[in-house]
Amino acid sequence: MPLPESWFAEIDIPAALESTWREARVRLDEGLESSAGDGSILDSWLSLEPTRREELARVVVLSDFALDALATRPALLPVLLDSGELETAPSRAQIEETLRERLAEADSEETLHRALRRFRQARMLGIVWRDLNGADMWQTAGKVSELAEVCLDGALGWLETHLAPRWGMPAPRADGMAQRLIVLGMGKLGAGELNLSSDIDLIFGFAEKGTTQGGEREYEHQQYFTKLGQKLIAALDAITADGFVFRVDMRLRPMGDGGPLVGNFNALTGYYQDQGREWERFAMLKARPVAGDLNAGRQLLDLLSPFIYRKYLDFGAIESLREMKAMIHREVKRLGRDDNIKLGRGGIREVEFVVQAFQLIRGGRDTELQIPSLRDAMKQLVSLELLPQPVVDELRGDYEFLRNLEHALQAQQDRQTQQLPSDSENQARLAMAMRMPDWTSLREALHQCRERIRGHFDAVVADPDDESQTADDESSEGDAVWHQLWHGEMDDAEAERVMAAAGYDLPEALRRLKAFRDSRGVQAMQRIGYERLEAVMPMLLQAAADSETPTTALERVLPLIEAVLRRTAYLSLLRENPQVLPSLIRLCAASPWIAEQLARHPILLDELLTPATLYSPADKQRLADELRQTLARIPEDDEEGWLEAMRVFKQTQVLRVAASDIAGGRVLMKVSDYLTAIAEVVLDSVLQMAWRSLTARFGQPKPRDGSDEAAFLVVGYGKLGGIELGYGSDLDLVFLYDAAPRGVTDGAKSIDNLMFFTRLGQRIIHLLSVTTPSGTLYEVDMRLRPSGNAGLLVSSLQAFAEYQRKDAWIWEHQALVRARAVAGDRALGERFEAVRREVLGRERECDELRREVVRMRLKMREHLGSGGDAREAGQFHLKQDAGGLVDIEFMNQYAVLALSARTPELLEVTDNMRLMDALAESGTLSEQDARDLQAAYLAYRDASHRASLAKRGSLVSSEGFADHREHILTLWQRWMDPEAESETNDQ
Repeated sequence: MPLPESWFAEIDIPAALESTWREARVRLDEGLESSAGDGSILDSWLSLEPTRREELARVVVLSDFALDALATRPALLPVLLDSGELETAPSRAQIEETLRERLAEADSEETLHRALRRFRQARMLGIVWRDLNGADMWQTAGKVSELAEVCLDGALGWLETHLAPRWGMPAPRADGMAQRLIVLGMGKLGAGELNLSSDIDLIFGFAEKGTTQGGEREYEHQQYFTKLGQKLIAALDAITADGFVFRVDMRLRPMGDGGPLVGNFNALTGYYQDQGREWERFAMLKARPVAGDLNAGRQLLDLLSPFIYRKYLDFGAIESLREMKAMIHREVKRLGRDDNIKLGRGGIREVEFVVQAFQLIRGGRDTELQIPSLRDAMKQLVSLELLPQPVVDELRGDYEFLRNLEHALQAQQDRQTQQLPSDSENQARLAMAMRMPDWTSLREALHQCRERIRGHFDAVVADPDDESQTADDESSEGDAVWHQLWHGEMDDAEAERVMAAAGYDLPEALRRLKAFRDSRGVQAMQRIGYERLEAVMPMLLQAAADSETPTTALERVLPLIEAVLRRTAYLSLLRENPQVLPSLIRLCAASPWIAEQLARHPILLDELLTPATLYSPADKQRLADELRQTLARIPEDDEEGWLEAMRVFKQTQVLRVAASDIAGGRVLMKVSDYLTAIAEVVLDSVLQMAWRSLTARFGQPKPRDGSDEAAFLVVGYGKLGGIELGYGSDLDLVFLYDAAPRGVTDGAKSIDNLMFFTRLGQRIIHLLSVTTPSGTLYEVDMRLRPSGNAGLLVSSLQAFAEYQRKDAWIWEHQALVRARAVAGDRALGERFEAVRREVLGRERECDELRREVVRMRLKMREHLGSGGDAREAGQFHLKQDAGGLVDIEFMNQYAVLALSARTPELLEVTDNMRLMDALAESGTLSEQDARDLQAAYLAYRDASHRASLAKRGSLVSSEGFADHREHILTLWQRWMDPEAESETNDQ
């Protein structure tokens, strides 16, 4: 039954929104029709008071979210009416009790997710209803924040209880206090001032290390809290048929996406003390415990207080604010987001910056400012006489105006946005929500608001261009000195004095600079190009002088400048974007490998324009999306363009990983994860390209009887299979297929299946290794295929399985330990994994196995190790010497071959770190031995990464690795020395 026409006769809807109102009426009628079986629902709707009808009309016109909720769940309206929630916000205790009742009925994570989402939808409907009908902005922000905290704590408590039988509970602290996950709310959640559709920024922590107790198995606290945190994120963030609860952002934690998900007190305090960056001080201003162990959270923030608030008046914070604002302004301008009411001129962020400037400058002394709430901090600015009352009143009023506008924007679709709409319908909705007569009036009011905010912002956080004339004169004087030096207008003695004072090593630096200046390439430059070089070189000399190693930086950057002398657009890039030079200098000074990559491929300089992406490598999904979008712009028949784009993509992504690695933003394991993800995305794309090319010529290969289509699989071995790729690693690959044994392709020009897949493999290798102007993608090693170089390039899965069962050497089974499917048909990948498990998991005679593994290892040491001269010189080969990386790998491989028949968990993983975890969990290794091995393994791999970036080999000073080698050799003796094993057994 539709709602009666007379029901809304007196309701005034703006003419521009009449069609929106009619569509909303239709949606409501359809929703009520679907619930016709429950007459009480319709009765509740029809009994609405006239005031409620007006409120209903306003809400469904202004909010698609509210309309969807009411149309799909009409019963929500009677529930909210009965509870009084449409008029008065329920207390925290009330919503906690409601959620507790809902969660008590949940008996699985699936039902937990459903209960949370439906609970959130009902509460948010009430919040949006009240907000659009005149609720105070601060109340709305407070209630959204409260809802987030209740959902966080309720979900966490449910998960702890639900998982306790399996995982146990954390051991108590040394003082006897129980331990729980610490959930710090950051940003507006920490301030208690969330907007209507905000992400929630979180940091997870725990107090002390230990192991869980009372469960089916024990977990280290780090592992337990990580797994628990992952479950908590999924409980809130995952999108299901019922929507989501809150989008969760964990990027504010130490080292962002590359850092551990949780940290203990020692790790967190150590990080912020040693590595904390300026922007992280701003982030921590609003940190507040919001769920889990609140007391421990407050203790943690007390420990971090010296990092956030300086004991002196920290006017350096002003410069950091200027830099942050300038970066935001550049991004807004680049993306054309001047209409962004948060980030644009005179927006929400500028009000926040004004308040944060005082908090950071004076918070160490005026502890009243050490509060996360912006509203409360504004009050303190007046009481401390830092800003006059009229200024604060104006700032607060304009901030409330912007936040109300933000809420009206986000109420429309439950989407986090601060961008003003460009279409007339949504503009009219905003004007109605803000109780303005029309969009023009709203724009004028907004313009005046933003101008007032910008005036106050400039008064507190002045633009760098407004610095004193003295500073400008000093800067100009410095530029003039470097200009004179570059042009040879100084004699050698004066030039050496200037360069020595700037930290350059003499005479090497001056000699190198003069050689470059007098080189044929510089002398042959056209006028416009030389003018660009003239502008860049003084800036470059100053930037290098500002680095820790000026001479090294200059030596490594000059080849890049030489490489672009005839492509002077890159000189313009450096000149017009002065923020690029410091990054360029820093990266080149830190790594000759990066310097060489940039000199070979100057196109990578473009990456330095966007630090946000340069220092934040993409995850695999984002990589795949970015590559797909890149290749979509290139015609499928343009193989040269396709190859060029692929190589630029790969080099760009590796540069991002290396840059974030050097900047300290990525832990070792994440570096390898990113490098491996890049390779997998590239392999997948190359396979697709090769398949399209072959099938276009020969048609599809004939499938095996009982299969819908033929299948192909790329198996990664070695570092690729072990998810442990380094810079410059090659790819160890094996190609498998599944098709009719004697079939042929179905194209006009048919070939037999084996020939098709052989050509497919050859094509993949060609695409990966062919050299273009941008270099190669990857070097490929196929020697691990059955029968090595003497074998076929591709094998059917059946032939591969037979070879592994009957003919493979022990070392080939060792290699199989680190093998996994990396591209191709998923079902074939699962069948390969079954073969791998079968082969690795069979019973073996351990003494014979041990002898074979040891024999192979000793042979490798003899042929590949450092040699006597290196050992006498105190050098150690990270990989091949006794006590090195390969010893760990061989012990892991021996353990898998010897023990997986009885311990199948060892077959679950292919990387060495998790293998050592599995050996410890199974009791094969003691916890201490596993941790010692892992520490050594990480130290070796980290040194190997550093060596790659520094273009050094694997020989290092043995002095820094003595303890690690001792641990490894002791365990090797215990495990792998047959005589030692025999003696142990006799005892």
